[in-house]
Amino acid sequence: MYLLNQCPDRAVTYEIVCCVTSGETFAEEVRVERRGIPTLVHSIRRFYATRNAPLTDLRVRAEYDAETVALVEPYFPDLLLLDGYLYLVREPLLRAFPNRIVNLHFSDLTLRHNDGTPMFPGIRAVRDAIRAGCHETRATVHLVNAEPDRGMPIVRSRSFPVSPLVEELRARQAADVLRAYTFAHQEWMIRTVSGPLIASALRLIANGLVDLDAANFSGHDTSWRLEIDGLLPERSYAVH
Repeated sequence: MYLLNQCPDRAVTYEIVCCVTSGETFAEEVRVERRGIPTLVHSIRRFYATRNAPLTDLRVRAEYDAETVALVEPYFPDLLLLDGYLYLVREPLLRAFPNRIVNLHFSDLTLRHNDGTPMFPGIRAVRDAIRAGCHETRATVHLVNAEPDRGMPIVRSRSFPVSPLVEELRARQAADVLRAYTFAHQEWMIRTVSGPLIASALRLIANGLVDLDAANFSGHDTSWRLEIDGLLPERSYAVH
């Protein structure tokens, strides 16, 4: 709801033309509709159930994505934003919107292994970073490609320090409390930075400060950082 209610850029640098949910509904659906934004229900579980297929079947996922394209194309979107979408994007969407799909991910995607893969991909990235001993976490808006969480970072958030309590919990083997802390830490990130980070990415793209076509080919030198006092350019990031 940040983009609808709090972001001054809406209807100035960008407009929201429709909203698609992969569930049966979502928490803010009524409020979104009251803003005059069409809400399209495209339940992924129902789609798979009608085909008697498991959610891991990527052939069916491609069919699902093709139907997503058919749903959104009448609204002529310039960009697709994935927020809380937990599934791999397949070729039909990537082909229909080349270098025009961005995603919010709750890890620092500027942290990479030597082969270029992200250190903390996937839906358990916050847990994995904390278990790995990271002293801070960040969220990233990145360009989506065919490889999970490997697309170019566009903007990443300020740091969220990990509490020293984690080391004590690990020493005491208090796995249940550690799980609770990890959940709270991720919720801190979600509720604090999700909206401003997405809005910053849209502003950078709309104002031409990030060229998505160039970002896809230019290497690791295009990301920005969102701090409390504004956006700062980052011309390079470390590859580990």
